Amino acid sequence: MEKQKVIISENLESALDGAIAECGYDRLFVLVDETTERLCLPLVAGMECMNGVRKITIGAGDTAKTLDTLAHVWTELGRMGATRHSLMVNLGGGMVTDLGGFAASTFKRGISYINIPTTLLSMVDASVGGKTGINFGGLKNEIGVFNNARSVILDTQFLRTMDSRNMCSGYAEMQKHGLIDNEKMWTELMNFDISGKPDLTVLQRMVAESVAVKQRIVTEDPTERGLRKALNLGHTAGHAFESLAMRRGKPVLHGYAVAWGLVCELYLSTVKEGFPTDRMRQTVAFINEHYGKMSITCDDYTELIELMTHDKKNVAGVINFTLLGGIGDIRIDRTATEKEMHEAFDFYREGA
Repeated sequence: MEKQKVIISENLESALDGAIAECGYDRLFVLVDETTERLCLPLVAGMECMNGVRKITIGAGDTAKTLDTLAHVWTELGRMGATRHSLMVNLGGGMVTDLGGFAASTFKRGISYINIPTTLLSMVDASVGGKTGINFGGLKNEIGVFNNARSVILDTQFLRTMDSRNMCSGYAEMQKHGLIDNEKMWTELMNFDISGKPDLTVLQRMVAESVAVKQRIVTEDPTERGLRKALNLGHTAGHAFESLAMRRGKPVLHGYAVAWGLVCELYLSTVKEGFPTDRMRQTVAFINEHYGKMSITCDDYTELIELMTHDKKNVAGVINFTLLGGIGDIRIDRTATEKEMHEAFDFYREGA
């Protein structure tokens, strides 16, 4: 898999100009959704390096992350004369970078692409690491490939238009990175004001540190055979919450589902791996304050467990978790019994 360059932008035009120049291309495309077309495209549209760019617009939100939308992007690339030497810039949140990366990776067996994530979640998660894909059959990211963007440009100026809920959604992935890396990062994350008017200069540094955690892990294990599973902390239970919400027709933001998954998996980490109770309770209190809870009852437990068995990380009906023995003490390929999962859901509902 081609090496990915992550650019912490101090000047967006200079960063994008350099990234495009490194690729070489015959035609340049930009993929936006209806929201980023309005709020973010004006920040780059007038740049000299974007002269002659051809625009492809798709619907906004995770409900647009479908095979039909993917086919629309392929159709538009073909209609506007894209070749295997063309270049696509994905300007948007995680849905745009996931779907756009997959479209680029498969059109004419693969064209180069650049990600410019415009949400906090896509900056610290979706746009970095080479995972691309779409939702399928009611399941999250069921179809996709590993393929790195040539460059990922991170610039927190895009976050000026972001509401508090979406900021918190991205921040959950940063919390995960703190938990799997070190106490200092975790402490700063617990004390930063993310839900008010966060200092974007400080946040840019924190984003760079968070992305560095993911990059280090992905470089060592690009296709998730071992260490990269550390990045799944909170996601086994979290994806089940997310898929259940989709089935109910009431989608939730990905980071909120991850935060709720962290509650369950930190509980399992405490009872099974000896994760410190005080650190668990501090993290859970932060999550309860900023993310609330998804309404579930004990009648939903069977369906949640069934959804976990569909997760791509799990085989032969065995549910695998990434758990922690402490902050930075990663324990991959851990399992839990049905009884233990029921206890974790009980803790999420009542004891957290």
